[in-house]
Amino acid sequence: MTATADGRLDPEYDSEPVAVGDRPPTLLGAGRWQPEDTDQLRPAGEAELRPADAREALARATTHLLSLQSSEGWWKGDLETNVTMDAEDLLLRQFLGIRTEEQTRATAEWIRSQQREDGTWATFHGGPPELSTTVEAYVALKLAGDDPNAPHMLAAARYVRSAGGIAAARVFTRIWLALFGWWPWERLPEMPPEIIFLPKWLPLNIYAFGCWARQTIVPLTVVSAHRPVRPAPFQLTELHTDPDHPYPDRPLAPATSWDGLFERLDKALHAYHRRAFRPLRRLAVSQACRWIVERQEADGCWGGIQPPAVYSLIALHLEGYELEHPVMKAGLASFDRFTVHTEDGMRWMEACQSPVWDTCLATIALVDAGVPADHPALVSAVDWMLGEEIRKRGDWSVQRPGLPAGGWAFEFENDTYPDIDDTAEVVLALRRVAHPDQAKVDAAVDRGVLWNLGMQSKNGAWGAFDVDNTSLLPNKLPFCDFGEVVDPPSADVTAHVVEMLAETGRARDPRTRRGIEWLLRNQEADGSWFGRWGTNYIYGTGSVLPALVAAGVPDEHPAIRRAVRWLEDRQNADGGWGEDMRSYDDPERWAGRGDSTASQTAWALMALLAAGEGPEGRPNPSVERGVDWLVRTQLPEGTWDEPQFTGTGFPWDFSINYHLYRLVFPVTALGRYLNGAPTADPDGGAKPSGTPAIGAAR
Repeated sequence: MTATADGRLDPEYDSEPVAVGDRPPTLLGAGRWQPEDTDQLRPAGEAELRPADAREALARATTHLLSLQSSEGWWKGDLETNVTMDAEDLLLRQFLGIRTEEQTRATAEWIRSQQREDGTWATFHGGPPELSTTVEAYVALKLAGDDPNAPHMLAAARYVRSAGGIAAARVFTRIWLALFGWWPWERLPEMPPEIIFLPKWLPLNIYAFGCWARQTIVPLTVVSAHRPVRPAPFQLTELHTDPDHPYPDRPLAPATSWDGLFERLDKALHAYHRRAFRPLRRLAVSQACRWIVERQEADGCWGGIQPPAVYSLIALHLEGYELEHPVMKAGLASFDRFTVHTEDGMRWMEACQSPVWDTCLATIALVDAGVPADHPALVSAVDWMLGEEIRKRGDWSVQRPGLPAGGWAFEFENDTYPDIDDTAEVVLALRRVAHPDQAKVDAAVDRGVLWNLGMQSKNGAWGAFDVDNTSLLPNKLPFCDFGEVVDPPSADVTAHVVEMLAETGRARDPRTRRGIEWLLRNQEADGSWFGRWGTNYIYGTGSVLPALVAAGVPDEHPAIRRAVRWLEDRQNADGGWGEDMRSYDDPERWAGRGDSTASQTAWALMALLAAGEGPEGRPNPSVERGVDWLVRTQLPEGTWDEPQFTGTGFPWDFSINYHLYRLVFPVTALGRYLNGAPTADPDGGAKPSGTPAIGAAR
C-alpha cells in the first residue's frame, strides 16, 4: 500500500489478500458478510463458465472495493502518467533552490526504475520510446548525480541524439531547459502576456483555449516575459546531434499555409518582445499574475493538475513572491499531496488526483453489483459527494454568464473548473443510492442536471469543461506542439450526459434528442465511437451504447448492431478486449487492438449487455467469453493486474493509468451480467434490474 504525504491511502490492491481457493464473502445486507457455501473457482483453462464462478468473482471484487473506501467516504486510486512529472518536480525545486537530497534520491530511483532496456522512457506501458520524456528523465538523473558515462545514461543519450537531439524535443521540454540556459529563449515560440487583454470575441484570446491549456499558458506568458536563466549545474552537449551547431535553423513553411502564417507571426512577436511598450508589458504581467492568484484553489494547487501549478509558482516567484508568501507556501504544499511514496523508498508524482471520478464510479459499480442501495458505505459516499458540489461560478461562466452554478470537478479541490463528465456520472451515482435526506440529494441532482443542460454546445454535444471550445487556431500555434489545447465535444462525454438525462426522466427532452442525433452522426464507419478521455474506440463505444439504449434507442437500431459487430470482431483470442494507446496515432492498425485488460474488457461487456446481448437477451458467446476472461484473470485479493494505460489525458501525447479502473469497471460489468443492466423508470430513477443480491441464484 502506498500513501500520499498527507496520509491519504492510494490503493495498490494488496489489502487483506484472500488465499487462492478461499471462498469470498457474500453480501447479506446492512454491511453483514459471510462466506458462501459454493464450489471453488473454476481452474484456468476449464472450458465452460459456471454461474457460480462469476458470482464468486464479483463478491471477491466487491469486498475488495469496499475495503478501499476512505473513512470520509471517498475512493481514490493512484493516477500514474510518466516520468516527466517527476523530472519536472526536481527541475522546479532546483529553480527555486529548494531541492533536497532525499527528494532527489527517491525520485531518481523511481525514474531509473521506469527506464527500458534500450535506455529510453515511454509515455505509457509498452509504448515506443519518446524523445522529450527521455530528455527530461536524463536531465533529472544527471541532476541527481548519475554519471553520464554510466551505461544507462550513455544509452539514453545515444537515443536522444538518434532522434534529433534536444532541438527535436517539444516546446515545453525546451522551456524547462531554457530556465537553466541549456536552450536559448530566443529559439522558443513567443507567447506575450498581452494576450490577457484580448476580448473573448477575438481569436486566440485565453478563453479560446481549453481550461487546462489557458491555466498553463497564462503563467507561461509571465515566464516568457522574464526569460529567466538560472546557473546550469552541468552542460548537456551530449544531447545535441552536433554540439558545434546545437541550435539548427528550421525552414519556414510556405506563407500560404497555417503553419507558415503562424511561424511568421511568431517572428513578429519576438521582435515585439525586444521593443515592447514597457508600461503595457508591466500592466499585462500584473494582470496575468492577478488572474493566476485568483484561481488558486483551497489546497494551493491550480486546476488540480501539475502543469498550471509548476508554471504558476515559477511565474509568481519571478514577480517577487517569496517562498514564504502564503500563495507560494500553499502551492508548494499542494505537491506534497500529489506525491506517492512506494514501500521500497521511491517517490513519484501524480499529475492529478481523481477522487470525485473514482467515488462516483465506485458507487455505481457497487449498486450494480447488488450492494443494497442504503448500505452505509454508499450513504457515506453520497454524503462526501454532496459536500464536493461546486456552487461558485468559474471560468465556464465566461460563455454561460446566466447559468446557475451546480456541478462537480474531478479532484479534491478544483472549484474553478467543474466538468461535465464528472457531473453526469455523479448524478448517476446519487440517483442509485437510498439516502436518508432524499430532498437534499434531489436538489443537488437538479442543479447538476440544469448545469449540464446549460453547458450543451451548439452542435448538440458536450465537451468536458467549456461550451463551444472548438476553434482550430490554438492548435496551429508553434507554442502548442504538445497535446490538445481546445475542448471540443466528444462522444464519451456526450454519451454520459445523455445517459444521465435519460435516467433522470429527460429522454424525450429536445436537448437529449440533439445529443443522441450527434452521437449517431459521429459513429465511425466501422461501427465504433472515438474515445477522447479513455482508450480509445473501446472506451467510446462502451460509453455510447449504454447511453443510447437508456435514452430509448432500440437495440435493433442499425447503429447499435454495427457497434456490436465491431466489438465482436475486436475480441481477443483469450476472450478479453484491449486497445493500445497507439490507436490514437495509427487507428487503422490499432483501433480496438491490444493486450486484454480488465477495464477494457469490462467496457466492451457493458456495451454488449446494454445492447441486449448476453444472459437476459440474445445468447452471445462473446459475452460469456469476456466474463470468463475476467473470472480467470482475477487476482486472489479480488482485483486485476493492469499495467497497461487505458485512460487518456491528451490523445497519444499524454496517457494515464487509473489504478482503480481495473477494479470498478469489472465490478460494474460483472454486476450487470448477473443482475441486469440498470433501467430508467418513468420517474427518472435508475435502478438495476434482475436479482439484487450478489449471492442469490440467477
